[in-house]
Amino acid sequence: MAQAVNPPPMETLDWKGQGVTIAQVLDALTEFRHRFARAMVADDDHPHPRNCVMTLIAVAATEAEEKKAERESTAIAVHHPSLAIVVRDQADVKAGRIDAWIAAPEIADGSASPMHYELVKLHVHGAAATHLAALVDPLLVSGVPTYLWWLGTPPFGSNELRDALQIADAVVVDSARFTRPYHSFLALAGMSAHVHKRLGLADLQWARLDPWRETIAQFFAPVARRAYLSGINEIGIDYAGEGRGNRIPSSVLIGWIASALGWKLKRAAGGMGGVVSAQYEAERWRTVEVAFRSVPKAGLVEGEIGAVRIVGTSRGITFKVSIARAPERVRHASPDLGPLSFRSLHPTGGEDEAGMEIAQRRAIQHREMTFQNRDSLHHTATGDAPGDSVPPRPTVIARERRGADNSMVLLTLIDIGGADTLRHVQRIESTQDAALLVQVLALGAHDAVYGRSLASGAELMQAL
Repeated sequence: MAQAVNPPPMETLDWKGQGVTIAQVLDALTEFRHRFARAMVADDDHPHPRNCVMTLIAVAATEAEEKKAERESTAIAVHHPSLAIVVRDQADVKAGRIDAWIAAPEIADGSASPMHYELVKLHVHGAAATHLAALVDPLLVSGVPTYLWWLGTPPFGSNELRDALQIADAVVVDSARFTRPYHSFLALAGMSAHVHKRLGLADLQWARLDPWRETIAQFFAPVARRAYLSGINEIGIDYAGEGRGNRIPSSVLIGWIASALGWKLKRAAGGMGGVVSAQYEAERWRTVEVAFRSVPKAGLVEGEIGAVRIVGTSRGITFKVSIARAPERVRHASPDLGPLSFRSLHPTGGEDEAGMEIAQRRAIQHREMTFQNRDSLHHTATGDAPGDSVPPRPTVIARERRGADNSMVLLTLIDIGGADTLRHVQRIESTQDAALLVQVLALGAHDAVYGRSLASGAELMQAL
C-alpha cells in the first residue's frame, strides 16, 4: 500500500513519498502552491500564485547526472522561476513503484522578491523513456513551454521516446556525452524526421561552437571582405582525440560553413591518427579542400576544437585567417625590468601575447574608471570634503590575469595580401551547462541554422 509522508509546515516546503502514485505527488505539489499563495499575502488581499515561466524535465540515468540536473536547474531558477522535474532510473525501486521528493525553496537573487522554484524528483524502475510521458504529463504547468533535457544518451528510434517527445516543446541533449557517439550523433540527425514539426531540438555542443562561428563570421562581416566567401580554397581544423566520435564538433562546424555557402560534399576519407580529408564542390565547380587532424592540447577534452585555418584567394588577393584556442606562449626572462611597466614585468614571446593583451585592457579600464570616480571614492574613504586632497592619478600594475589554464582565450591572426598581420584577442564566455541551457532555451531550442548544420555535418560523418 502506498505510504506518503504528510506535507510539513509551510517554512520547510519539503515532501517525500515512498511507493506513491503520480496523483499523490500532484496533490502534494498542489497543496504547496495553495499554502504558498495564502501565506504570502495579508488576510485582506487576494492569494498570489507562484510564478512559472517554464517546465524543465531532466532525465538522468545515474546519481551523478541526477545531482547535476538538480544543480543546473537551481542555477537557472535564480533568474527564471520554473518547475523542474528530475526523473531517474533507480534499479532498487520495485517495478510499478515511484519514490518522489518535492522541494519548493525560495531562491534569493538580490532583489526584494525571491524567485519561485519547484523541484520534483521521481525515482522509477526501468528505463525512464518507457513511461516518461505518463509520469510527468499530469505534473506539467499549462500555458508555459515544456523542455525535455536528456543528460545521457536518449534511446533513439524507440516508440517510448517518440511518446515522450509528444509532451515536450523542445528536447535538449549534449552530444559530447553520448555513448557510442558516432552512431548516436547520426541517430540525433535523423530524429527530426520522426517527431512533430513544432518540436525544437538543441545540442549543448552546438552552443559551445558559438565562439568559433562568431569569430569566423566576424572576419567576413565587413563589406570589403564579403567577396572572400567565394574565394575559400582550404579549411583546416585541429581537434583533440582520435576516435571518429571526436570529429563530431569539427564536422558540425564544417557543416555550418558548407550549408551556408551551398557547398556539396563530393568525397571524404579518414586516415590513421585521426586525419580526415574531404572535398566539397562550391559555385562554378570550384573545389574546396577540408582537412581535420588530431592535435593533443592541454586543457582541452577529447573532441574540442583547438584551431581553425581558412585560406583562399579573391580577385587576386590571398587571405588567411587562423583562430587558435589556448595558443602556446613562450616566456623570456628579462635581466633588467627597468621602470614598473606592463611589458617589462610580463615579457612574452612567440606568436601569443593574448593573455598580456587582455590583462592590459583590463588594467587600463580599471585605471580610467578609478580616475573618473576619484572624487566620490576618495571622499567616501577619507571623509574629506569633495575636491579636497584629491589623490593623484592612480597607477595600476597589471598582474598575470591568465593562469596555467588559458583555454578560455581565442587568438585570431589575419593575413590579407602583403599587409601586416592583424591580431584579435577575445575571451570565451562561460561554457557551464547552466549558461548553455539558458542560451538554447532562450531561443525555444528552435534554430534553423543548427538544423541545416547538423544535417550537413552528419552527411560528412557518414561519408567517413
